[in-house]
Amino acid sequence: MKKIEEWYRSLTGLGCIVCLNEFGVVSPPEMHHLLRAGRRIDDFHTIPLCLNHHRSGVNTEQYVSRHPWKKEFEKRYGKETDLLEQVRSLAN
Repeated sequence: MKKIEEWYRSLTGLGCIVCLNEFGVVSPPEMHHLLRAGRRIDDFHTIPLCLNHHRSGVNTEQYVSRHPWKKEFEKRYGKETDLLEQVRSLAN
């Protein structure tokens, strides 16, 4: 449990990975859990995304949210697994 809390704390400090990559800013994140076969893998397969990039449901020129636009999200910002690897390298 303590390791999960530490992981989330480091992701919170990092902020939304998309905002960091696209705009060079730190924005308050929510934790997005990566899925396998429609189910969460675990709490360590998470990437920090702001509300707009996570679950706002919007797909505009300005931004696209992961839910429900996974294909468009990955087309614009990279695959979730690649973002996870970047997050892991920055958070450690």
